[in-house]
Amino acid sequence: MKDLAENNLIQFKNIAKKKEAIYANFRVNGVRAGVSFSASICVDIAAAEVHAGDVLEKIIEECARIGVQEFKKAEFQFEGVKTAL
Repeated sequence: MKDLAENNLIQFKNIAKKKEAIYANFRVNGVRAGVSFSASICVDIAAAEVHAGDVLEKIIEECARIGVQEFKKAEFQFEGVKTAL
């Protein structure tokens, strides 16, 4: 299970407009090394270098690409848990 896009489900939910920006929202569900996880990813369409006038498929595709890329690079830490190295 090395490729997040092939082994876990990334699902487009919607496009949401807030005061400051327009966001593409995605839901991630998967299992890796016996750990089940779910997450939400919200991508500002301006960060994907697309705008509201573009075709919806292009907006979703570019935002999904950026969302997956950043999700793969993310490092998570449990709140209140300190690890000793």
